[in-house]
Amino acid sequence: MGIVRRNVFFIFMLFSINGFSQENKEGEESVLEDKKLSFNVDLVSRYLWRGQCWGGDYFAVQPTIEYALTPKITIGTWATTNFKKEYYYPDNENYYKGYHEIDLYLGYQITDFLQFQFWDYYWPSVSKVEGVSNKLFDYGTTSSQTIDAILYFDFSEAYRYPFNATISTFVGGNDYRFDSNDKPKRNYTTYVELGYTFNLLDKTKCKFIQNLELLPSVGVVLNNKAAYYNFADYDKPSLINMSLKAIKEFDLGGNVAMPFSLNYVHNGATKNTDFFGKNFLIAGISYSY
Repeated sequence: MGIVRRNVFFIFMLFSINGFSQENKEGEESVLEDKKLSFNVDLVSRYLWRGQCWGGDYFAVQPTIEYALTPKITIGTWATTNFKKEYYYPDNENYYKGYHEIDLYLGYQITDFLQFQFWDYYWPSVSKVEGVSNKLFDYGTTSSQTIDAILYFDFSEAYRYPFNATISTFVGGNDYRFDSNDKPKRNYTTYVELGYTFNLLDKTKCKFIQNLELLPSVGVVLNNKAAYYNFADYDKPSLINMSLKAIKEFDLGGNVAMPFSLNYVHNGATKNTDFFGKNFLIAGISYSY
């Protein structure tokens, strides 16, 4: 992303990674074990993260590889690319057409509803930019890398009210504001998101909407003085991510399912949204192994 400061996804990923079970042999009782290594690929019509559009209106591929070190600790990597190499849009505005990103993450399940996540976002520009560093593990003021500490609350399973919440704070990397003497100071930009899950699995006889989930959510960046969220307000809390996502899982047979998603997102910021607009519709499919 270069001069355009940014971080990704995510925080919360588009689909969860599936597990599988294996059966113990030699006459022992069957025991289900969580799959340690998982692989997921999302295909999306465009890449949008927390109300921020990166790479324009172009198809993107987003693979995830995750490994469970213990039942509570996971590590993984996530990436996205739109396969474009052009740097500027045709109107020569200083916004990016080609975009790619590679992230590393660590997750620790504190309780059944609370997880701590630690993300390292790396988003080098597709072309060399003067004054911007694409070096890996460079976390300075001109870097293309950011560290995000996240608390993720998920009450969607076995709880009466299926709420979820994300609290995300940048704790390292390119997240600086500058004082009157142009001295950098870490901003600790914080993003908060609240969501709810409506599961229509057992609430209708209509086959089309069976296995359908509706996930409304609202996300706000609280202190964007570092201008890390480009398409947001810089001087006040900014409602950048008001979303309604529908996920429908199709049974392909042989215990294989493919989720399809359609997500409407409205960026409610009052400023800095002129170039890409405020309203987005993103379609996606997912495959897990």
